[in-house]
Amino acid sequence: MQFIDLAEQQKRIKGIIDANIQAVLSHGQYIQGPEVRLLEEKLAAYVGVKHGISCASGTDALLMALIACRIGPGDAVFTTPFTFIATAEVISLIGGTPVFVDIDPATWNIDPIKLEQAIEALTNGNLSHYPLPTGIDQCLKPKAVIPVDLFGLPADYERINTISKKYGLIAIEDAAQSFGAQSNGKKACALSKIGCTSFFPAKPLGCYGDGGMAFTNDEEIAEILRSIRVHGQGNHKYENIRIGINGRMDTLQAAILLAKFEIFPEELELRQAKAENYSKRFRSSRLVPKQARMGRQITVDVGSRKTGRNCDQLVNLPLTEGIPLPPIV
Repeated sequence: MQFIDLAEQQKRIKGIIDANIQAVLSHGQYIQGPEVRLLEEKLAAYVGVKHGISCASGTDALLMALIACRIGPGDAVFTTPFTFIATAEVISLIGGTPVFVDIDPATWNIDPIKLEQAIEALTNGNLSHYPLPTGIDQCLKPKAVIPVDLFGLPADYERINTISKKYGLIAIEDAAQSFGAQSNGKKACALSKIGCTSFFPAKPLGCYGDGGMAFTNDEEIAEILRSIRVHGQGNHKYENIRIGINGRMDTLQAAILLAKFEIFPEELELRQAKAENYSKRFRSSRLVPKQARMGRQITVDVGSRKTGRNCDQLVNLPLTEGIPLPPIV
């Protein structure tokens, strides 16, 4: 049993994948070929925004977004500690300071109430509002927030966007795990000023290597993101108007994603059906499924660490049968 069975998935679309790869080999435009532009157009339309800017990874998407928003030394970026290191790593890479805000235990996403408390604590220097991490410079300027859509469930962007507007922060959605999810009638990657996702093979829509994309409705930010992606390129190849990165998506990966995107909506429905089946079967147990249709994914709360009873039950699962053991939360 595998969480993501890529081999089985590939059997369904092998003909399309092979044809798409052969098309790239035939035209030879391995960097920024037509498949890249087509993928950007298709995914932007799917998400419901004007611009999709492809890049080399989900990490690069976040990094490019922070650079485009001019985050740097002296700036505080609020985010969740319950995420992969890339979320905080990119903040440090550009000289910003990650300020961790605790999660809502009901969703495991950043808690909007605690977010506002942390902003107030940093702004007013009053740690009674929120106990900031040791070593945080009180002179930092609150600049942005990166909520993470953990396990496919979008964060509470309605409240987060309101808080961001109130304090003049930029909200950047880390949708690495939630591409295809929905919240209040909008799709993930369209829930804040900039949405970033990953096409790592194990993600909801994954390529056969690394890839990512940033989404926005802001024309100026879109142009800056395209420039940053190619070494800060200006109007031509050898005009560099800002510091950027080498963050382009390979055309071959775009070709693979185009093939996989054809069955993506169906795969989401199949995942949801599986999640609903797990929910039904778990109702009589102490294992409580956390599921939301907007997230199209299911996770299982194994109970309190204080007793350890349910944790021990999980550890004793028949691993010899090939059942993968998820992280204990």
